[in-house]
Amino acid sequence: MRGIAGVTTIRVIKVGGRPQLDATLPAALAAAHRESPGSLVVVHGGGDEVSTLQTLHGVVAQFSGGRRVTSALDLEIVRMALSGAANKRLVSALNDAAVPAVGLSGEDAGLLLATPTDRARLGLVGTPSGVNIALLRHLLAGGYLPVLSPVSRSDDPTAGPTLNVNGDDAAAAIAVALSVDELLLVSDVEGVRVRGVSVTHLDADAALQMVEDGTAAGGMAAKLQAALAALEGGVARVRISDIAAIGRPDRGTVLTRVGSVCA
Repeated sequence: MRGIAGVTTIRVIKVGGRPQLDATLPAALAAAHRESPGSLVVVHGGGDEVSTLQTLHGVVAQFSGGRRVTSALDLEIVRMALSGAANKRLVSALNDAAVPAVGLSGEDAGLLLATPTDRARLGLVGTPSGVNIALLRHLLAGGYLPVLSPVSRSDDPTAGPTLNVNGDDAAAAIAVALSVDELLLVSDVEGVRVRGVSVTHLDADAALQMVEDGTAAGGMAAKLQAALAALEGGVARVRISDIAAIGRPDRGTVLTRVGSVCA
C-alpha cells in the first residue's frame, strides 16, 4: 500500500529533549527526509528546558507517573519552552540543512485535541483525543516536514483552551491517526534495558509488566505506555533508541504486539 505523497513508508519520529541538544540530530533528520520527502512527521519534547524555565520562575517541577504536573503558570512555561524555543530552534536547524520544515503546535488549527487526564492529580495535562490529519496530509503531500510541539487544544471547555500533553503520547496518537509504518521514540539511550542489558525486542505483555512492576519508571515508563497505545491503535512497529536509529532500522528496541524479550 502506498502512503502519503506516493511514498511507501511513513514514520513518526518523536525526539526527546536531551537528543535535541545533540549537534548530529538535524543532519540525521535531514537525511531521513531527503531519502523519502513527505514521509516523515517529527514530534518533539523538551522536558529539561521546561524544568529550567520553571526554576527561573520560582517553580519546582513535579512529576507523577512520568507526566509533568501542570498548573496554569506551568502551562504558560511549557508553551514558551516547547511551542516557542524548542520548536523554532529545531525548525531553524532543519531549514539550515535545506529541509522545508514547518513548525506547529497541537494548538494550531486544532492539530491535536486532548481530554483532561486527571485534573486532581496532574492539573492541566491531557490525553490525545483527536488529530487533524487533513492538515498533516496537506503538508506531507507538499513535501514539507512537520515539526510538532505536543501542547494541545483542549476538547473540554471547563479545563480551558489548552492542555500539556506528553510528547510520547502525542507522537503515538499521530502515528495511529496516520496509520504509519513505524513510530520511533528517540531518547538518549540505545534501547530499553532489562536487568541492565539493552534488549532488541519487547512484546506488549513484557513492556506492560515492566511498567506495572516498576522496572521501567519515569520517562521510560511513559515511553513504554505510549508505545503500547500505538500498538493497540494498529501501529505494527514501535522502536525506542537513540539518534543513530533514525538512519538504522535495525538499531534499538523493537516493540510489537506479540513475541518475547530478546537480548
